[in-house]
Amino acid sequence: MYEISFPGLGIDGFTIKSVAFTIFGKDIMWYGILICIGMILAYLYAYSRAKFEGVKTDDLLDLGFFVILFGIVGARLYYVLFAPTSFVATGGSFWENIGDTIVNVVSIWNGGLAIFGGILAGFATALVVAKIKKIHFPVILDILAPSVMIGQIIGRWGNFMNAEAYGSETTVPWRMGIKRISADGLYTSSIEVHPTFLYESLWNLIGFILISIFYKKKKFNGQVFYFYMIWYGLGRAVIEGLRSDSLYIAGNENLRVSQILAAAACVAGIVFMTVGFMKLKKKAALAGADGMVQPEKVSAVMSAEGIPTENAQEDKTTEAEKTDTSRGKINDGSQDH
Repeated sequence: MYEISFPGLGIDGFTIKSVAFTIFGKDIMWYGILICIGMILAYLYAYSRAKFEGVKTDDLLDLGFFVILFGIVGARLYYVLFAPTSFVATGGSFWENIGDTIVNVVSIWNGGLAIFGGILAGFATALVVAKIKKIHFPVILDILAPSVMIGQIIGRWGNFMNAEAYGSETTVPWRMGIKRISADGLYTSSIEVHPTFLYESLWNLIGFILISIFYKKKKFNGQVFYFYMIWYGLGRAVIEGLRSDSLYIAGNENLRVSQILAAAACVAGIVFMTVGFMKLKKKAALAGADGMVQPEKVSAVMSAEGIPTENAQEDKTTEAEKTDTSRGKINDGSQDH
């Protein structure tokens, strides 16, 4: 149990509990409830975008099921990979330790999920589903990006209920005070920290609003996803640097794995977005004001890229067409096919 306060904002302490309620002796955590709510809302949003993109409902159901399933697996494996010592059991026999370690690894209800692992696994799963369903992959990514943001916005409040995912100690006006309360009602520790869970939730909320505004005005498929990469990558790279519970590469506290991945995602998003607009610019160069292709522009672009264009039209003229022309006939395409 914890007492949370925001002393710089004049908000006095209030008590929060990680456990929402208990069923048959099993604690149901607020974290899990909020994650489930986020998943449901994310799917409902994806459904509305799927209708706009022309993706079938059945295909979206399959996509949602597999992305959520493997996303959870990926989120867990990512956490285990970069914090392995947290799951290794000791103190028993060799086989007992192995068995207990496996149990620790699969016990996701005890906490230990990393959103980046879920995103990476979800990306790979979406790629496979897109290939099987024969759906344009960038379209699926555009649908998923803002949907994932909804899950992140709500899911971070699960961290709040666990009094976790906070930052380093600080004196900023919006600092969050955390007092841990023991079972006998005594305070065991008290700190004032950056509420990084709140930073990320609000950052994603702003990004989601922006995406929702321009989604239907996107210029090319994949643009929404690239914006997500840039927006989330930039925010997470900064916020991760404030956190006190980061996962590190090989235990090196100068190498925060999620911060590095976030920065890489931001850079990659900028590159992909730039390439997308460059392709648009090239298409604009190939098309006239009335939307008709202008041969001289096609020739100019092809020449710039080193593509031979000399006598291209003559090469496409068949001997039959030459014969028709010599007889004064015009092939107007009106014959039956």
